[in-house]
Amino acid sequence: MSDEGKSPKEAKKRWPRIVLAVVVGLLVVTGLALRQPTKVASGYSAKRLCSEVFVAGRQLEDIVREDLALMPLPLSTHVDRDKKEASVSVLWATQTAAWRPGLGCALTTGVDLKALKAAGFEPTAAPKDLDQAPWPAGDKLPEALPEGVDRAKMDAAMDWAFEEPDPDVLRLTRAVVVLYKGQIVAERYAKGYDRHTPLLGWSMTKSVTSALMGVLAKEGKVDIKAPAPVPQWSGDDRAKITTDALLRMSSGLGFDETYGPFGDVTAMLFTKPDTAGFALQSKAAAEPDKVWSYSSGTTNILSWIIRQTLGDDAAYHRFARRALFEPIGAWSAVMETDPSGTMVGSSFLYMNARDWARFGLLYLNDGVWQGNRILPEGWVKYSCTPTGPAPQGEYGAQWWLNAGAPGNPQDRMYPSLPTDVCAAQGFETQRVMVIPSRDVVIVRLGLTQKRGAFDVDAFGAKILDALPKAAAAAP
Repeated sequence: MSDEGKSPKEAKKRWPRIVLAVVVGLLVVTGLALRQPTKVASGYSAKRLCSEVFVAGRQLEDIVREDLALMPLPLSTHVDRDKKEASVSVLWATQTAAWRPGLGCALTTGVDLKALKAAGFEPTAAPKDLDQAPWPAGDKLPEALPEGVDRAKMDAAMDWAFEEPDPDVLRLTRAVVVLYKGQIVAERYAKGYDRHTPLLGWSMTKSVTSALMGVLAKEGKVDIKAPAPVPQWSGDDRAKITTDALLRMSSGLGFDETYGPFGDVTAMLFTKPDTAGFALQSKAAAEPDKVWSYSSGTTNILSWIIRQTLGDDAAYHRFARRALFEPIGAWSAVMETDPSGTMVGSSFLYMNARDWARFGLLYLNDGVWQGNRILPEGWVKYSCTPTGPAPQGEYGAQWWLNAGAPGNPQDRMYPSLPTDVCAAQGFETQRVMVIPSRDVVIVRLGLTQKRGAFDVDAFGAKILDALPKAAAAAP
């Protein structure tokens, strides 16, 4: 639009309106561009704040200073301890998460708050004599440790894990537990944490979801080799996907695992009331078993299948405790659900470090706990066998592996560690590393926000160097 033919006075009056229109337009465009990032940021922050306060029992100021510090946008927080709710506002976006007994925290967006809170249950209380009961059923440690532990080297390895060599790139290790021959031979916690503190496993939760599917297989309630029981996929290419392919991340489903404001995974976890429902909409991007593609959506579909298999939500919400956590003495475990009530099997499990170690010990012992078989025979081997399409032999059935590329085992994730490492791995460098050839389980929990800042390969090598060499260790 031109000002030609208008008087200078008329043109001068017009310019403020043009500038105002441009400013308003820019604000609208900016608002639309920030809509998803602010929603993801507020959802992430509210959910984490709620869980860290009401599940982990931490102080608000510590959570804001550490766990929420990665937020690039300004935020404000509010915790209502009477209602057991936490809210976070990021610019104009506000989300709230609510705690429920037995189920932890879930976002309240898009659901009836009364129904959300009613889903909670009172879990079975831990035995009162745990401190006096011998490990691993209880927490009393033996006075004598297994022979051959080099205490000086082990202490040096633990010192290394908690050091902060770069003040600009923090490791923020919070807990380390090392098992050798089933016994705790090293254990340390950061200030403000102890053996009772439940800590978020992030994607280590996937390995637990695999174990729960194994329990259902043992009970004869699922056939993992059969097509996945998903009615929504009937009649299209996805009908050929088996539960086995879902477990091995080889389903061929298209799901964007980009960790940012616009990826499928962050939208699913922090903006959608039904995580599995969102993932179930994923389209077929490849034939099953042709491509390996890591996907949190795939795991939440498995959580949904477990829910449909059990049928009754009350039984479903208690299932993880009944079938897995209580039998191995993991009394601190809280498997959180999404707002719709489906366990977020991809990401939201809290346990203290010793309970994460107990879970690793279950796998070290081939799914048997003190003479009681929890997982079906062969399930651990299945979980820790590379899926064909994984190029580095790096993945099994919801577990990370160290087998190496086919024909070139030196090309592997952890070149300093044995090839039989079978690991639960999570965001911010959470690890439960099971190493059968060395009779070892290593647990590391922390808040390492920059990928690679905590060198897992180097740490694992330091731990193994402090322990006796295996007679026939994997290379």
